[in-house]
Amino acid sequence: MSIITIKQIARDLGLSIATISKALRDGHDIGEETKKRVRAYALSVNYTPNPYASSLRKRKSKTIAVVLPEVTDSFFSKAINGIEVVAQMKGYHVLIYLSHESLLREQSILKDFQSGRVDGVLMSITTETECNSHIQELHARGIPIVFFDRVCNEIDTAKITTNDFESGYAVTSHLLESGCNKIGFLTISNCLPICMKRSAGYKKALIDHHMESKESDMILCSNNEEENYTLIKKILSQKKRPNGIIASVEKLSTTIYQVCKDIGLQIPNDIKVVCFSNQSTAAILNPSLTTVTQPAFEMGKTAAALLFKALEKTNLDLTKESVIIPSTLHIRESSVLAGISKTKNKLLQKEILIS
Repeated sequence: MSIITIKQIARDLGLSIATISKALRDGHDIGEETKKRVRAYALSVNYTPNPYASSLRKRKSKTIAVVLPEVTDSFFSKAINGIEVVAQMKGYHVLIYLSHESLLREQSILKDFQSGRVDGVLMSITTETECNSHIQELHARGIPIVFFDRVCNEIDTAKITTNDFESGYAVTSHLLESGCNKIGFLTISNCLPICMKRSAGYKKALIDHHMESKESDMILCSNNEEENYTLIKKILSQKKRPNGIIASVEKLSTTIYQVCKDIGLQIPNDIKVVCFSNQSTAAILNPSLTTVTQPAFEMGKTAAALLFKALEKTNLDLTKESVIIPSTLHIRESSVLAGISKTKNKLLQKEILIS
């Protein structure tokens, strides 16, 4: 069965394509009788408008891109859900692109967007993104970009983040108040703004609690699980090992638990553990994991709402639209005081909105 087009309807009714198009869109310059005639015929032949053809005429793809470093992190999967909610309301398609923490891959993806494939971009940069010329080039072409979570400070646009400095400060203070006197901080980058802010909060908390901030306690991990396992095992096997550890990204938490199990360290008696994580299984780990939970869904939703606002208002100044949404500290068994009863342990577990 052939697809009925506006051109076919125009030929059948002896009218111009423009008249058919305007009649179907309830154009004010088309008479009511003509509109009724066109609609009735369109209904009789089961005509369905082609949204893609309409998008091309308007020079709009009705598609936005979401560029992510990975999707295994539960933060990004929840952020995508928030983005999808807004995109569906706006009648847009969402294309997910994964950079896999590769700058070259990220550059290739953004170059592909220059052809007009997408109307706007939501983006979280890679651990390798120190050079931003590829982002600047796309931005200069008038394609709106909104960053969320991992932002590029050099690009003048909206950035949706959480309070990473305050979160780093809060978890470090919590460990210090739980009796830790040597805290290791695991990071995956020395240049990503979120990692820098979290580590800055960690250092400030140590100073404020009259503790020494040592570079040797700042541990740079990689994107390789085996390498991270070896590195963390080496650190936790030392005679002067940390008795508290902060994982600044979610994927490091499983490695910490595995290392502790393999070398016989008990959490939280021998070492207390906290992690920046949105994983739903944190509460059922053994012991349950203390986490800083980012407002992932809200961040994705807010970023998408701002992008569509920019698409609908061409004169919108995105540089004035940045938003910071607070995270929550979920205190659980992995970081409470050792040697206390299970009843008191439960009482110590709580949620704190970080301000």
